Amino acid sequence: MIEPSSHLRATADAYDAVAVRYAELPRDDLEAIALDRAVLAAFAELTRSADPGLVAELGCGPGPVTAHLRDLGLDVFGVDLSPVMIELARETYPQLRFEVGSMDALDLGDGELRGIVSWYSVIHAPPQVVPSYFAEFHRVLAAGGHLLLAFFESENEPVTVFDHKVTAAYRWPIDDLARLARAAGFIEIGRMLREPCENERFRRGHLLMRRDG
Repeated sequence: MIEPSSHLRATADAYDAVAVRYAELPRDDLEAIALDRAVLAAFAELTRSADPGLVAELGCGPGPVTAHLRDLGLDVFGVDLSPVMIELARETYPQLRFEVGSMDALDLGDGELRGIVSWYSVIHAPPQVVPSYFAEFHRVLAAGGHLLLAFFESENEPVTVFDHKVTAAYRWPIDDLARLARAAGFIEIGRMLREPCENERFRRGHLLMRRDG
């Protein structure tokens, strides 16, 4: 794996520092948010209907979304930049596979995956490096494989940095993020915007894409 750049190192250090407390927060309480469950279920159905194969949750944190994808019938594993987060995920879900890794330099062969979920995990990448993330997603996905992105939506404003509880993060216009994904070789299948729930500050965006052949 390549040496992490400064923003990757800063992100890993920030999440290491708060990992135990972060894992206790209800941010991934999928039981309470029907629309989030619905978009994950749509991704899982599309992935299951194609050729069977591995799915990765990139930026998995302490692992609840990875476990949810497993419960939806996917052969899934999690990757995260934070070693402490990965330790927590392994302790909480010992039957699942979790690995330390960076989304811009995955230890995977070309076309090895059938699906990728990036659940609020590209949000810490500076806008100028996001295309390199999409290029890596395209490399490791097989033709026809699916990509699901979840992110904070900027609500008709340009890409906007905000004071995330852990470290600096960015809100994206959904059209801009979709355009970057298309430039990397993805075809948009669908999108979902939902308004913030109680105790959430921002609108949430979701993009469901397919890797072009």
